[in-house]
Parts: sequence; structure tokens; C-alpha cells
Amino acid sequence: MSARALRAGAGLSGPRNDRLAGLVPGAAFCRVSLAALAFLFTVGTAAAQQADQPVRIAARPEAVAAETGPVRALDARLAGDEQRTRLVIDLSRKVEFRAFTLTNPYRVIVDLSDVTFTFEPAKVQTKRGLVSTYRYGVFAPGKARMVLDVAEPVAIDKAFVLDPAEDQPARLVLDLVKTDAASFASNVATAAEARGAPTTTVAALHGAVPDTDARPVIVLDPGHGGVDSGTTGASAYAEKNIVLDVALALRTKLEQGGRYRVLLTRSTDTFVALGERVKIARTNRAALFVSIHADALASNDGQARGASVYTLSETASDSEAARLAEVENKADLIAGVDLSEESDEVAGILFDLAQRETKNFSATFARTLVGAMKATGKIHKSPLKSAGFRVLKAHDVPSVLVELGYMSSREDLKLMTSDAWRDKVTGAMSDAIDNFFATRTAGITGSIPAAPAGK
Repeated sequence: MSARALRAGAGLSGPRNDRLAGLVPGAAFCRVSLAALAFLFTVGTAAAQQADQPVRIAARPEAVAAETGPVRALDARLAGDEQRTRLVIDLSRKVEFRAFTLTNPYRVIVDLSDVTFTFEPAKVQTKRGLVSTYRYGVFAPGKARMVLDVAEPVAIDKAFVLDPAEDQPARLVLDLVKTDAASFASNVATAAEARGAPTTTVAALHGAVPDTDARPVIVLDPGHGGVDSGTTGASAYAEKNIVLDVALALRTKLEQGGRYRVLLTRSTDTFVALGERVKIARTNRAALFVSIHADALASNDGQARGASVYTLSETASDSEAARLAEVENKADLIAGVDLSEESDEVAGILFDLAQRETKNFSATFARTLVGAMKATGKIHKSPLKSAGFRVLKAHDVPSVLVELGYMSSREDLKLMTSDAWRDKVTGAMSDAIDNFFATRTAGITGSIPAAPAGK
């Protein structure tokens, strides 16, 4: 759909009046900030019915300010009711965006080119009108994403970007209106549309192991990232940042010995789909995959502390393991990934795992890791668990998922945000990895070589 068509759909109020109001007619201003900006709205109703493509709006070159670098999303306002809700986002300059809907559950996705969010965290509005919750962040190199969760079918009545004028910034305006399930379903984006431009290959993003490098490959997987912040444990800290800090510190320790090639599924605050994380391990013929997370319990679920190590199994070892796997397996939904055309490549892997040594190697490393981490802080009363984590389903790569502790526990959170603890726990994890490779049967692919000279 063209920008002209979208402007034509702006109604009697017109772009100028929309700018002056900044919100739904008759509604009071409502600051939405950090999370509020997170969710935008869909390719919907009449607009979406006129064209079967995601909305694309490009700023005219002459309208772009002299500022260079990423566009800054400065502030946002959300207002309206359960029939119509408007989101207005202040921008440092005009930006190109795509908007589309996904179902199961109902979601509205807005992708923005090269945008950095600079909202004030104190001005967070969790819900209003048709918006039940929202989030935002980096989705891919050069792409930011906003994900809007809605409890019922919705569509976009207006979607346009306004030039800066009269000392006011550029603004992205999206009007979300209530619709019926049939109309919503007819306008849901296809998986190809949801993906947008061709994605960079896994090898290009994370490197490929040279054939001449015989060192075992270890893939460290900091959970969540970008638009998916993980748990917060009702604190000011986000899981995605804590686990990334641990992964970066562990990589440094492992690389200092020179015995391994270490890859990270992400080294910055960006989102990586669960399937891509598995592909990174398999594409690079990893000898070990370690996914790093931090858990949290709801306030009414009691108290729990300590680190745990999980391996893959078809049946969860207990109800807590089942709960955690269910939460972690929703990461793609949280980030607005369409799973309708996902490959069923992993089907039958659990059966295959039982036939292979991979499962035994995973269990062996899990026990080794728990033993090493006992000296670094609190260990969960049942530290060895198993469940059906999607991120562990590389059938030919020994894989574990480490929960460093509970962000809902003040004691655990204090440890996980401590530099001294981070140094201690990554030292223990590095020792466990050394012990794991040192005891593997000679001749197995990926067995540890001697440290290079001078290391």
C-alpha cells in the first residue's frame, strides 16, 4: 500500500489535525514510553483489504533531517478505548516501517528500519484500550521490532508518518480498531511477509569453522535478547542482559586457554529465534552447546533459589521443569515470529536421541557442571532436571540449559549482578568444560587437543 493511500485513509480529521491531537479524537493524552511504544498495529481492515502486502512507508529524501545514524524513537502516547486505540510515536526523523498481523495468539508486528529506542523507563504504560501488553527491541541487524499483544481481533484504520513541523518531531501514527475474527484471519501476514527482506545466513552472522581448525567448537547461547527481554523477577534488571554478560565472560575465559573455538548465538542485545540457535550449533558442528538463562517465580508461587542444569527429554522431570520449558519455548511468539511454516525437521529427534551417544554426553556434562557450580553459590535442591526445551533439540550436539538462579530471589539476584560472582561462576563453568572434554573417549569428534604453544 502506498503512503498516498494511507494518507487518504486518514479520515476527516486530516494529518494536520492528527498532529495537533496526537491521539484518538476525544481521548486524553497518555504517555506510553519504553514498553508502550513496543506495540504497533496491523495491516488491517479496508487498508489491508486493498493490498495483500505489509504496509511500507518511506520518508522522502528532502524531508529527512540532517541527523545521521539510527533514527531515535523519542517518546510515545497511547490512548483510546476497546473500539479504537491510537499509538503516536515521536521520531528524530521519518522512518520506513512495515506492519502486519499474526495469529495464534493475536499479535500486531511493526518492523522499523534502523531505529534506536530512547524512551524514559519511568513513563511506562502497560495497557490501554485494545492493547493488552507490548514490548520492543532489536530484532535483526538494522531492524527494530515492536510487538503488540491484543486479546481480540484488530485491524489498522490508519498508518502513516508525518514530517517534522512547527517545532514538533516526525511522528508515526497507527490507529487500531476492533474487527471480527474472519476479517483478521483474511489479513494475517504470510510467513514470507513476516520475514521481510531475505535474512542473513547463519554462517555469515556467526562465522563458519575453518576446515583446518581441529579445535572443538563450543556454542554459548545467551537466552532471549532484543525484543524478548526474558524475565525481570520484578526488578530493574532484565534476564537478557545478565545472561549475555555471563556468556561474554565465559567466552573470554575459554578463549584464553586456546583449546576451543567459541561462538555465541548473540553477542549484542538482539533477538535470535530458537530454531536459529540450534542451526548455529549444527552448522558449525559444535561439540557442546550451553544455553544460559535465569529463572523467576511469580510472587504467589513460593520461594526458590539456586542454579539448575537441564537436559532434553520428552517427559519433564517435574512440574517446575515443565513450567520452565513452556515459558522458554514461547520466546519466538514473544518476539513476533510466525511459526506456521516452521520446518518439522526436529520431529522424531527425541526418539533418535535415545539411540545416540549425544544424550549420554549431555547428561555427563550436566553432572560435571553442577558439581563445578556448587562452589560458586547456591545450587537448587534438585539441580539436575530435564524437559522438552526446543533450544536443546540438536540431535548430534551435546546440549544443556543452565539456569543461573532465580531473579525472583533477592539473594540470587544480588549474586547474578555481581562482578565477583560472575568471575567465579564462569571460572567454574570453564573448568567443567575442560573436565568434560578431557574425559571423553579418545577418537570422538571434538575431543580436546593440547593447548597451542605459548598458551
